[in-house]
Amino acid sequence: MKKWKHLKKLLLLAAKIAAGSSMAIYIAQELQLEYAVSAGTITLLTLMTTKWETVKLSVFRLITFVVSVLMAWIIFAHMDSIWFSYGAFIFIIVFLSETMGLRATISVNSVIGAHLLTSHNFTSASIWNEFLLVVIGVSIALLLNLFHDNHNREKDIIADMRYTESKLQAAMRNLASHLSDGTTGQETLEDICKLEDELHGFLKEAYEFQDNTFQSHPGYYINYFEMRQGQCRILHDLYSEMKKIQSIPKQAAIVADYMLYLADYVIELNEPSKQIDRLNDIFADIAKGGMPKTGTEFEGMALLYHILMDLEEFLNYKSRFVQCLDDKQLSQYWN
Repeated sequence: MKKWKHLKKLLLLAAKIAAGSSMAIYIAQELQLEYAVSAGTITLLTLMTTKWETVKLSVFRLITFVVSVLMAWIIFAHMDSIWFSYGAFIFIIVFLSETMGLRATISVNSVIGAHLLTSHNFTSASIWNEFLLVVIGVSIALLLNLFHDNHNREKDIIADMRYTESKLQAAMRNLASHLSDGTTGQETLEDICKLEDELHGFLKEAYEFQDNTFQSHPGYYINYFEMRQGQCRILHDLYSEMKKIQSIPKQAAIVADYMLYLADYVIELNEPSKQIDRLNDIFADIAKGGMPKTGTEFEGMALLYHILMDLEEFLNYKSRFVQCLDDKQLSQYWN
């Protein structure tokens, strides 16, 4: 299913770029512009970005157009060597673009420079021709990038959230089982590592969704997956702690039961204050049990405390996530 979604996304992007580039060339030809094909190239380069990036990039391309034409006139009109003058032009354009953090504008500006270098024509008509090529290219890209299948993208993100929760719950229950019987199943570690890799992809999708909508709240999904990434790292640490235990303390059964209880609350709509209170009670009960009598018991108890502290941090990730929600996000996602 995920492979099909990825393929569908690529097919839609390819179709959008192909249609937009063709449309830009057609309009440029109808206006009888020179280098009409370049309008399609500009559209292609601009459409390879998200909606917000397209808006910003389009504005910056129009602004840097003036600088590019000025640099081209200064350099090309006063140098005879084609290769040297173009190298000097590119050097200045790249330097200025990198200095201003506008690397994405370099490609289009280099195309404009190549046109002016070839024609050596700096009349108002020639510059107007280049300006229209940029305007057509970025306008088509702006128009097409307004259309995104955000409804289905959001459904996919929510499905990824439910998937993540189910995998975290399963990992927590498996770790509880390992703590009870003293085993460290390699399969559990592999599942955790796989989820860590998948969360990177889910977070990327959340960022893309945010950049492809003009709404103000989709950062919720980014914060959600960042929170789950932190919790997944905690489970990885829990596995490592359990692997070090040579002698299982009797109190481990209490911690394992708590982990089974906690797994049921690894869900989106849960504020973990009750789980934190219950964890604090376990800390207090274990402290009343007295000091361990042997070095092995002491080491086992120390590792058990590490596990409890890891579980505390696991809950703190969710607690911080909830505390950072504003009123709009609470209304949108938790009601």
